[in-house]
Amino acid sequence: MAKRRKQPQQTLTLTSPHLSGSLPFDLVVEILYRLPVKHLLQLRCVCKSWNSIISRDSEFAKKQFRLSTSSHDRHHLILSSSKFLLSHSSISSIFTSTFTTATSTVKQFSYGKRSILNKIADRNSASTCDGILCFKIHDTLALVCNPFIRKFKRLPLLKFPHQFHTSYTLVYDRFTNNYKIIAVTNSYKIIAVNTSRMKYEVSVHTLGTRCWRRILDFPGPDLIPNSGSGTSLNDSVNWLTSGTTDWAYLIISLDLEKESYQKLSVPVFDVDFPISMMSTLGTLRGCLSLLSPRDTFYDVLIMKEYGDENSWIKLFSVPQTNPWGNCHYTKVLYISEDDQVLMEFCKGWTETKYSLVVYDSINNTFKIPKFQNNIHGHMVAKEIYVESLICPF
Repeated sequence: MAKRRKQPQQTLTLTSPHLSGSLPFDLVVEILYRLPVKHLLQLRCVCKSWNSIISRDSEFAKKQFRLSTSSHDRHHLILSSSKFLLSHSSISSIFTSTFTTATSTVKQFSYGKRSILNKIADRNSASTCDGILCFKIHDTLALVCNPFIRKFKRLPLLKFPHQFHTSYTLVYDRFTNNYKIIAVTNSYKIIAVNTSRMKYEVSVHTLGTRCWRRILDFPGPDLIPNSGSGTSLNDSVNWLTSGTTDWAYLIISLDLEKESYQKLSVPVFDVDFPISMMSTLGTLRGCLSLLSPRDTFYDVLIMKEYGDENSWIKLFSVPQTNPWGNCHYTKVLYISEDDQVLMEFCKGWTETKYSLVVYDSINNTFKIPKFQNNIHGHMVAKEIYVESLICPF
């Protein structure tokens, strides 16, 4: 019997003025995993096999993203101006800059003048997941995009009778291995002549499909969710809510697998200054977080164990008064390893012009990143975004 001929291991030849020879293809892929998206996009033209892996291999994109999450250089702050010039700045450059020059570290995403991004009306509403962004165009329409690879897609229209307001939250559902958008629509139901009642209807769209489907309505009708996107964490979406009768605050959590809701209590560290309408929900260091104002400080709180209402702790307090006057902090965007805090603020309660500040919680000092001087129009900080090749649409 003739012996089966052993197939040679696939190799890829790398040729350059300084590099010659060949490497096993698997090793080349391992090297590519560790490169930033910008370089990978440039390397697509090297050969067909590289282009195929970088452009079409979803598993490659997922692994490359997982490695990117551990690199602070791959974390970006997404910014938009009042003219909706979508830009980004690496987190590492914000924390390591000298803050003494106005040299810009902001890079504008490139997209055409006819891009749908130019039609976005609600610049304060954005949601991000695995390098994908979801923007609300208006109450009935949203889009998802991966701006690093310039991929955009409109979602199907979402219409309800007597629709008043809709917020959109982008999530990854690991139980179905799909990306989904959770929409909470505030509409009113006519009960009788000149009588109506507000309700919050929840819909789910799975990327790759053409429709929305209804799930259980938001718990209520006496609970009002905050107007922005929900906060995605640990297979759930979370909203800070207030009661219509007693104005008591709760966190409502949607379980993505069961599509059911649970209520989580908010912490009470000071009975004179409970969680209020000026508090904001988010995530910090992989935990659910709250930014809550007091008399002269803002407390930054995290839930150490998700779902455990007794695990809330206070990370630190940020003085309300800084070298630029009395400030209203609107969100905590990022905390560095050495406890520097990137925050968004506006001067006064009625001011709509936002700025960024870095608070050093160890030395109790503030710094203003000067790159903001180079942004056209009023700036709005969107979200912290990790660059990726992921594109499920």
